[in-house]
Formats: sequence, structure tokens, C-alpha cells
Amino acid sequence: MDMESLMAQAAELQSKVSAAQEQLGKTIVKGIAPNGVCIVDMTGKYDLVKLTINPDVFAGGVPAVEQAVTAAYTDAKNKVDSVIDKIMGEATAGVPML
Repeated sequence: MDMESLMAQAAELQSKVSAAQEQLGKTIVKGIAPNGVCIVDMTGKYDLVKLTINPDVFAGGVPAVEQAVTAAYTDAKNKVDSVIDKIMGEATAGVPML
């Protein structure tokens, strides 16, 4: 493989990865705690966009609120991880990684 071809592949990969990162920034996932008591909206770059807490959770005190937020966040993060794997996998498909 000559240097010119290698540079062209690197430029193509960089372009695809940049586009994928932009797409991730616009992608929103919802993390939902059990029974829907808390919902976290998060971008594909792990930015928190919105937090919704059912007022009934507050009756359980701080531990209940913490548990609900943690569960929703964890669900959102796991979904973002899957989205990242899919989008970045598509962006790098066919390009040999050294």
C-alpha cells in the first residue's frame, strides 16, 4: 500500500468519524427507571438533556430519588453505549484498522 493511498484512507476515515460524532450529538436516547418513575434524556455523547422525576418518588425520601435517578441514568448510558457501537461501527466499516 503506497503512502498516497494510506493518506486517502485516513482522510476518508476521519470524515466518516466526524460525521458519526455529529450524528451522536444529535441522537437522543431515553433511560427509564423501573415503573417509569424517572426518565433521563441523554445525547449520544452522554450529555444530559432532560431529567424527569415522578413527584411520587419524593415520598420515599432522598434514597428513593437517588435510586430512581441512578437507574434511569444507567439505562440511558447503556443505550448510548449501544448506539455508539452501531454508529461508529458503521463509520469505520471497511476501513482497515491498524
